Amino acid sequence: MISGIILYTIATIYFGVSFIKDKHKTKEAILNSWKMFHNVLPDLLAIMFFIGLALSLLTPSLISSIIGESSGLLGIIYSTIIGSIALVPSFIVFPLGHTIIQHGAALPQVAVLMSTMMSVGLVTLSMEQKTFGRSFAYARNISAIIMSLIFALIIGVVMT
Repeated sequence: MISGIILYTIATIYFGVSFIKDKHKTKEAILNSWKMFHNVLPDLLAIMFFIGLALSLLTPSLISSIIGESSGLLGIIYSTIIGSIALVPSFIVFPLGHTIIQHGAALPQVAVLMSTMMSVGLVTLSMEQKTFGRSFAYARNISAIIMSLIFALIIGVVMT
């Protein structure tokens, strides 16, 4: 909470300095950012809808039954697929991971699930392609999946 207040205060100060320095450029920047937000808003609403739907259908007990202790490599593959569907913020992922572990899921499976939930977003892929280009969007998502699998391997070796 405090860090948010600090960041908003700094942003407000910089906004004030920018407005004092050049009112025209500041107003133009605000209009441009509003247009960008307006263009991205439909995609953001669709993403929020699909994330909410996925999180309501995929309960922690269902997920842990799929990626339990005995699921092995197949559980890691399932975790990668489930986690890659939606881009979920860390303040949701960490408590979800803790709950899934409490329901009997294995650490490597939860590690890849949490990592892919935060770094891979197939639901956001279309918006990412529009913003950054197709090749960058695919390269970023593929590299995030590979890094998540490496992370799960490390967790599996170190923690089990």
